[in-house]
Amino acid sequence: MKPFLLYLATALAEIVGCYLPYLWLRQQGSAWLLLPAALSLALFAWLLTLHEAASGRVYAAYGGVYISVALCWLWLVDGIRPSWWDVAGVLVCLTGMAIIMLQPR
Repeated sequence: MKPFLLYLATALAEIVGCYLPYLWLRQQGSAWLLLPAALSLALFAWLLTLHEAASGRVYAAYGGVYISVALCWLWLVDGIRPSWWDVAGVLVCLTGMAIIMLQPR
């Protein structure tokens, strides 16, 4: 459970770090948004180093969690409810993540 929660925190840091510049560039937000964006992306990179698995395996498994968090963001922040196809894609991605991370060592 700990690795999955770490993946969630990592994904959230990455999404926030990318969303704030989006607000600045596309929504005429303040340039001050770039400072927390940079800090969030630095946090994202640091969080990736906390995983115990080999880096390539971490990045591969992280992708499934990232997709899940991004679609939750779509719903909660952008106000767009994910389709059943989105949900099916998330389930496939999380299954792949589980296969990668829960394999016998």
